[in-house]
Amino acid sequence: MNPLTNVRNVTKLSERELKYGDGKTSWHDEYKDSAWIFIGGLPFELSEGDIIAVFSQYGEIVNLNLIRAKDTGKSRGFGFLCYENQKSTILAVDNINAIKILGRTVRVDHVKEYKVPKDNEKVDDLTRELWKEGCAPTSKFGGDPLAAKTKDVLESDHDDNVPPPPPALLPASSKPTSKEKDKARGEKRKHSKEHKKSKKAKKSEKKKKKKSKHHHKKRSKKDSSSSSDSSSSGSD
Repeated sequence: MNPLTNVRNVTKLSERELKYGDGKTSWHDEYKDSAWIFIGGLPFELSEGDIIAVFSQYGEIVNLNLIRAKDTGKSRGFGFLCYENQKSTILAVDNINAIKILGRTVRVDHVKEYKVPKDNEKVDDLTRELWKEGCAPTSKFGGDPLAAKTKDVLESDHDDNVPPPPPALLPASSKPTSKEKDKARGEKRKHSKEHKKSKKAKKSEKKKKKKSKHHHKKRSKKDSSSSSDSSSSGSD
């Protein structure tokens, strides 16, 4: 069958499902046991890294087999890709099938039963290992090598008879916590209120003293004037 006809058939299946599907069954269910997809119509200049860059937007890729010519090693424009999660294959088929990359229409379809390529003398060791191990983060071709090395060291040094070291004490934080900040603010407000109250009391007391002094002075003046009046009337 013509590759473009296959592309159109897959597109029609997806469109029909969107229009008439009940949401319970899908044509994708037939391939629920396989996380492999077929990719055809690829531009010949694309490398494995380019393909991963395009298809990894729909899930973690764990294996990729780009078919190359045995004599020249050049890409033949098609290959097989495996996702970590089978649901990623549905997204890739629905979204990447029939798109154009560098002017070529790409075909993406499910693979029901994927068979590992037969080994031959012209395949290099790296490709052979990649076929077996895949390119998932858990394999030797992906992930954090430092983390993997640390894990190996920890596993090799582990001894059930040796007690684990005590946990390191973390230094106390120099920054005050929110509770400490609230407490400090409360104390500051309290001191401020007490200071204002004390100042007000002193001012009031000072005012009372001044008023009392003024009243006493006025009274003594009145008494002196009354005594002078009485003395003058006695002399008369």
